[in-house]
Amino acid sequence: MNPQLVVMGVSGSGKSTVGAAIAQRLRVPFADADDFHPPENVAKMSAGHALDDHDRYPWLERIGAWLAAHPDGAVISCSALKRKYRDQLRHHAHRVSFLHLAGDREVIARRQASRPGHFMPASLLTSQFQTLEPLEPDEAGVVIDVDQEVDAIVSEYVATVADQENR
Repeated sequence: MNPQLVVMGVSGSGKSTVGAAIAQRLRVPFADADDFHPPENVAKMSAGHALDDHDRYPWLERIGAWLAAHPDGAVISCSALKRKYRDQLRHHAHRVSFLHLAGDREVIARRQASRPGHFMPASLLTSQFQTLEPLEPDEAGVVIDVDQEVDAIVSEYVATVADQENR
């Protein structure tokens, strides 16, 4: 059975690129959570202001509903920085798992600088790292270092999940 997978991490970690590549490899639908933001959220972030939990709640509800509508497997890129955000997604999709694309601040800042025109300004990277709550041991998921090629990340994810399923 294909996973309901959330590719998570701070802005600039490669969530959309890696998520799309995993979805293609698994032959399941892919969505970018950025597309689920209401215009007010995009405007707020574009102006350099971090979203708060109130802003994120309806956005996460839309993402959770999308996951629930794909019980046979799907991949979505979503920051999912806090445990309570991941819990909100699990409320909709009970078997969702997470791929945390982790990297140090310098690596992420370098990657983020290569994305001209994205609505999330680099100035919000600090707040993203401050908000980030890594996956806890009781959460279904994998952590992979982003400082490598996309194909290597996808292969590592697929191999890790296959290994976990064979245990």
